[in-house]
Amino acid sequence: MLTVIFGRPGCPFCVRAEQIAAKLASDRDDFEYRYVDMMKEGISKADLEKTIGKPVMTVPQIFVDETHIGGCTEFEAYAKANLGLYANVS
Repeated sequence: MLTVIFGRPGCPFCVRAEQIAAKLASDRDDFEYRYVDMMKEGISKADLEKTIGKPVMTVPQIFVDETHIGGCTEFEAYAKANLGLYANVS
């Protein structure tokens, strides 16, 4: 399973999402992730809107196996419900 996190430098929710993904990657053999720095890659929220099909107001935007999950809060809830994330991640 591949998770892709689109984020920006200095965003606390982006940092949190990457921490959750790193925890999952260390706990599960079937989980890997890629963090995409939108600034470095020249990706805008408008670019993501084209992929997602609805307005993008915040970052991060997270995809699991090419399915849009949402932002950090939605990703954490998804990970707890579907991927066995139980412990607090810090």
